[in-house]
Amino acid sequence: MYRKLVAAMVVLFSTSVLGLVACVPSDTQATVSPLQSQGSITVVWRGESYGQPDEAIINVGVDTFAATVSEATVENETILQAVLTTLQDKGISAKDIQTSNYSLFAEQIYGDRGPEGIAGYRVANQVRVLLRDIGQVSEILTAVTEAGANSIYGVTFAVSDTAGLEAEAREKASADARARAESLASLSGVTLGAIHTISEVTGQYPLPYVEGLGGGLAMAQPASSEVSIAPGQLGHSVAVEVTFIINGMTAQGSQP
Repeated sequence: MYRKLVAAMVVLFSTSVLGLVACVPSDTQATVSPLQSQGSITVVWRGESYGQPDEAIINVGVDTFAATVSEATVENETILQAVLTTLQDKGISAKDIQTSNYSLFAEQIYGDRGPEGIAGYRVANQVRVLLRDIGQVSEILTAVTEAGANSIYGVTFAVSDTAGLEAEAREKASADARARAESLASLSGVTLGAIHTISEVTGQYPLPYVEGLGGGLAMAQPASSEVSIAPGQLGHSVAVEVTFIINGMTAQGSQP
């Protein structure tokens, strides 16, 4: 009697399990990611584009030295106002002129035993000037120098609208990523499928230096007082990460 009861319970349990199995959806395997069943190739690559700069930023300064703070400050302010007036006369808007640095310090006299007193006071005042017409760079540098500016802290060139350069760099990055992925697929004996994911990699990617594209300031001293400017070209860089699905083995990479 006991054996018959156990057998009945086993049959009942087995039937229940079969019922649970029957309730599992028949399309469960369809939820498996293509990457799990086929594999993938991921490539990160960078595209670069170059364009002609149309803006420039110059840092113009006035440096004065006098026996007292008052004398150094007054002299500096007088010359700086002449520089600012010159910039305005050249059509530079007040919103494009910004103070970038102001400093005042005492210069010490040093002897064999160290500081021996104060020689005088030095005042430095610099302004950052945005030139929206790149053709004005040489003219403005000459004008502010003649107005009394005695320190120029470099020239930086820029492209006002980078959208076009960015789109071009992104297109090149995407095309190069596919070409490299196809090369990897060929070397691995597989075929490249559709794109599974694609994303733009954020962060700055410095462009390599290219001869002739420096965009620097050539401080030549010709017969005239004007300085020579070589704006060159500016580069924009975009990096993308692309994951491709692997379709299958090629004839070369097929297994026997």
